[in-house]
Amino acid sequence: MGDVLTIIGLGYVGLPLAQEACRSGLRVNGLDVSSSVVDGLNSGQSHVDDLADDDIAEMLGVGFRATNDPVCIAESSVVVICVPTPLSEDGRPDLGAVESATSSVGDHLTAGTLVVLESTTYPGTTDGTVRSLLEARSGLTAGVDFSLAYSPERIDPGNPRYGLRNTPKVVGGLTEACTERAAAFYGLLVDEVVPTVGLREAELAKLLENTYRHVNIALMNEMAVFCHELEIDLWASIDAAATKPFGFQAFYPGPGVGGHCIPIDPNYLSWVVRSLGYRFRFVELAQEVSERMPAYVAKRIQDALNADRLAVNGARVLLLGVSYKANISDQRETPARPLVRQLREMGARVTFADPHVDDFEVGGDPVARVEDLEVGITEADLVVLLQPHREFLAPGALDGAARILDTSGRLVGDRVDRL
Repeated sequence: MGDVLTIIGLGYVGLPLAQEACRSGLRVNGLDVSSSVVDGLNSGQSHVDDLADDDIAEMLGVGFRATNDPVCIAESSVVVICVPTPLSEDGRPDLGAVESATSSVGDHLTAGTLVVLESTTYPGTTDGTVRSLLEARSGLTAGVDFSLAYSPERIDPGNPRYGLRNTPKVVGGLTEACTERAAAFYGLLVDEVVPTVGLREAELAKLLENTYRHVNIALMNEMAVFCHELEIDLWASIDAAATKPFGFQAFYPGPGVGGHCIPIDPNYLSWVVRSLGYRFRFVELAQEVSERMPAYVAKRIQDALNADRLAVNGARVLLLGVSYKANISDQRETPARPLVRQLREMGARVTFADPHVDDFEVGGDPVARVEDLEVGITEADLVVLLQPHREFLAPGALDGAARILDTSGRLVGDRVDRL
């Protein structure tokens, strides 16, 4: 195996992979269709939460380069595809970015190269769409002239404990030799490689992980609704149950699910199940529960304002944290957007504060950003903690609030209503 790696897609998955590869002594090319991403990286600017500008400078110092030109694929011994896999408007898997990236690889593929797909997708994509495009455009045969594998990304943005290197890496290849080749490559980058029996098993592993989380979070969200009516502190019950050393894993309710993994990935599995004539009812129900949580939070906002003899119409509602999870800036699929939309329809005057987000808009209309947190909290009729950024949890940070609706379960006090 040579030492030249090309990573296609330099986002939350591809860029940490490029960093670890640079640290491992590989010569790394980063290929991306976005000129702003390429130009920013080549000038030493990071655009993802987990890497700072100093990290990019370190990568550039050992030979990393970002480019829009796919010709770099031809010199590569390993090519890893890390492009987005969103849903189309009708809820179907959108493999447009995967197909485009794969076509570029096929046009420049040379014998002996290892090609790995990391983008989350439904089982059968690597052996079907990806393999077919690579073979048709290169004239080479997978498993004979080049190696083909799938390895699901497991990046958790903002996780201070687990990064790429210390998270086990699942690998499945088209053939046993392909699996061994991919395992050897990732063995240079991570502490533990987990080979599995094939491509589809590796593809399903990622969807299984996220479907498990999706269903259990939805369960807690549904319980939060009726526990509030029953005057039961669900958060306390979860903490109590979590003391059991076996048979229970704690999941927590919230304002809705965001990011790419939870609200999108299980739908890939649901889609392929429907193509077989079945319904994946657990996923469909979980999606239904999660999608109605922003509306439920809006109702709880209305209830909290009513308790202070205030109407939603005209009320000043300050949202704290509009990213999809705590301590990052990523706004993909954030539940803050449907919540803002609902509150605006109810006539509320919505503002936001977020130390990680400079600009936030909903439906093309910007939401006013509170620059001075202390002043914004004092002026608001209601403060809603959506994401428990560490800045909001600092002692005394929210002392000036008249009333707080906490969707994270992190706050306690007479002025605090928890979801």
